[in-house]
Amino acid sequence: MPDAFIETAYFKDLMNRAVLYLQAGYAVHFCGPAGTGKTALAMHIAELLGRPVVTLQGNDEYKPSDLVGGNSGMRRRKVLDNYVHSVWKAEEAMDSVWYDGRITHACRNGYTLVYDDFTRSKPETNNVLLAVLQERTLDLSTLQKGETKLSVHPDFSVIFTSNPSEYAGVHILQDALKDRVITIPIRGLDRESEVAIVSGRSGLPWREAARIVDIIRGIRRNSVKKPSIRASIMVATILATRGFKPLSENPVFLQVLMDVIGSEIFYESDDVSNNQLLERIRTELEKYISEDRK
Repeated sequence: MPDAFIETAYFKDLMNRAVLYLQAGYAVHFCGPAGTGKTALAMHIAELLGRPVVTLQGNDEYKPSDLVGGNSGMRRRKVLDNYVHSVWKAEEAMDSVWYDGRITHACRNGYTLVYDDFTRSKPETNNVLLAVLQERTLDLSTLQKGETKLSVHPDFSVIFTSNPSEYAGVHILQDALKDRVITIPIRGLDRESEVAIVSGRSGLPWREAARIVDIIRGIRRNSVKKPSIRASIMVATILATRGFKPLSENPVFLQVLMDVIGSEIFYESDDVSNNQLLERIRTELEKYISEDRK
């Protein structure tokens, strides 16, 4: 998505609902396929809340300390006392140095946390958020001495994003965390929103992006989910890189469509042959032949 968020009617509805829930004190979770604008939407909403934003990207290698913080090195303190002129007294102490992780930093200061692709982190790692979302406290007892519980700032908010659980590298969202967030699915994008995403991500003009979206939506009508909006983004980006136009008689455009769409469809199903896909694409392209010849 572009830096300037495109507020289509579809996204505006999602945005208004999310802001309502966040202002009421609930965490919001956007779940949907890759390329549907979840991250851009989350960042845009975070900016609307008017608080500094802390971002975090889910990672299977994370441990709780990577999110919350931990001890980093040691600090040595030495005190010399010569209160009595002829007597010197020295005291030394070694203390571990604590650093705040991103979640702790956001909780302490009342910032908005955007936790992108959070289900790529292990469920046991994300468990540190359970008390944050329910009791508004962050448990630090297992990670540092002294401060054991941090009261969450009243302005703290969380926006999660995730891909569907069938995606590679995605963990199942645990019930305990699922019950503490309001999940808003992003699916079945309307044409206007798809064109906005494709144009913004690729840099192609709206009209050219719309043609690519229409062709792929036409092919999608013959299947359940494929080809996805990601295919539209890929085709548009490839064309924009070389300055090619999505014209019906352009052999490069045809080949890009074949390669990109085919990589999705053939991977998902053995029922579609190369010739069948070519016929489907040509059927969609024929709708633009007379227009391109003008």
